[in-house]
Amino acid sequence: MSANWEKQEGNQGVLTFDVSADEFDKALDQAFKKVVKDVEIPGFRKGKVPRKLFESRFGVESLYQDAVDIVLPDAYSKAVDETGIEPIEQPDVDIDQIEKGKDLIFKATVNVKPEVTLGDYKGLEVEEQSVEVTDQDVEDDIEQQREQQAELVVKEEGSIEQGDTAVIDFKGYADGEAFEGGEAQDFSLEIGSGQLVPGFEEALVGKQSGEETELQLTFPEDYHAENLAGKEAVFEVKIHDIKTKELPDLDDEFAKDVDENIETLDELREKKKEELQSQREQDAENQKRESLIQQATDNADVTIPDAMVETELDRMLQEFEQQLQSQGMTLDMYYQFSGQDKEALKDQMREDAQKRVKTNLTLEAVYYQENLEVTDEDVDKEIDKMASMYGTDADQLKQMLGGNTDALKEELKGTKSIEFLVDHSQTV
Repeated sequence: MSANWEKQEGNQGVLTFDVSADEFDKALDQAFKKVVKDVEIPGFRKGKVPRKLFESRFGVESLYQDAVDIVLPDAYSKAVDETGIEPIEQPDVDIDQIEKGKDLIFKATVNVKPEVTLGDYKGLEVEEQSVEVTDQDVEDDIEQQREQQAELVVKEEGSIEQGDTAVIDFKGYADGEAFEGGEAQDFSLEIGSGQLVPGFEEALVGKQSGEETELQLTFPEDYHAENLAGKEAVFEVKIHDIKTKELPDLDDEFAKDVDENIETLDELREKKKEELQSQREQDAENQKRESLIQQATDNADVTIPDAMVETELDRMLQEFEQQLQSQGMTLDMYYQFSGQDKEALKDQMREDAQKRVKTNLTLEAVYYQENLEVTDEDVDKEIDKMASMYGTDADQLKQMLGGNTDALKEELKGTKSIEFLVDHSQTV
């Protein structure tokens, strides 16, 4: 076969390719064997009609479409490989020549991955981040641990304060009617958590256990339930109990509860400082990488095809659905809760999808511009790293990947490009 790629405006072009007359004849034979099974002509059993009689009755042209369906996928794939183009969506294929005994010629209009014009990506400047961990940072972290281990105890005296948890019944009304989702019994509400309508928690501050009250509130204009957005509402509230946090003593016993591998509070402080130091350094490195990626992407010039954005949006939707499933939700439940539909959610994600596509294209351009390489050793190291992360064996992980590491290699190309940006950057 022969194939020719003629680039046109933007990222579109025409791919011309052929199928030899012999291959086309073989495809016509296959098409006839498929079609003749359902052909009935008086004097012949179904499926036993001679080829010449079939063609004289129906014409050889009646076999063309089935023959084209047989040869086109493989011929197109080979033409793509031969010309080295990278299609980003299904082509629009026309038949330029089709005649028994002659080569079959196709012309396909194809949208391909766009070319990236790189701007500055070497010698980029990034601001140095402080990674210092102070004694106060350590104490703040330990205090968070105390908060997490705090017990809620009933407040025998006094009123509701910030940080308390109020156990309440409530029922909400808008336009005099109770609304869906506006009622609960024995609901534990931490004051200051922002769980309910703005103003709800603040209005309970100073109230007493056993008290009943009405709260006059207004839903925000951008409230997720459109039927309530901007509306005034009345909440009937009954306060059953007030609970306050009782923090554990800051001593060696507390330290042991936090980490069974240590014996004293001083050991806990030392270990926390090391952990915070490691985290600060990792965060600083991540910020550096993100800054360099963003700069290189901003400096690059590329026209992003809608097809690539749509593909990325589909990928982001899948990721979002997996996140929801881990929380026991589905996309349909989210749509109902948020008042959005699939298209509205995609529109909300579109800008991020465009950024992702441009970033990926930029990193790929850097990879090829600098002749970087992902080796088999790089792949093995990444598999070992992933196996350790998931608590499995490297060989088992390879089996899970089906022995195909191409997708992993593509991911590592981006990693190689990011490492190049970091190695050739300047800290200021």
